[in-house]
Amino acid sequence: MADNPCTRCGACCASFRVDFAVEELESRGGTVPEGLAVELNERTCRMRGTDHARPRCAALVGTVGERAHCGIYEWRPSPCREFGLRAPLGLGDEACARARARHGLAALPA
Repeated sequence: MADNPCTRCGACCASFRVDFAVEELESRGGTVPEGLAVELNERTCRMRGTDHARPRCAALVGTVGERAHCGIYEWRPSPCREFGLRAPLGLGDEACARARARHGLAALPA
């Protein structure tokens, strides 16, 4: 766990749109800070910055591929919690490989 590629990568946070249930917002009993999300409708929110042509989550800190991490890791929404579950073991999956390729990074072993 000490050499978790996710603590220096950040490619997923700068590649995909992140939508989640409004119940995950702090004001609704969840943990995601209000200021980092945009409500899309009565049921769905999106992390700020992830809907841009060149996505970059507002919670991403650092430089992709060098040293990047989630600034709200403990409070991140469920799609982020479910993404890259094998990365702390140094293993990737198809979505991780696509995100890393978008930023010129080699895929993690599968």
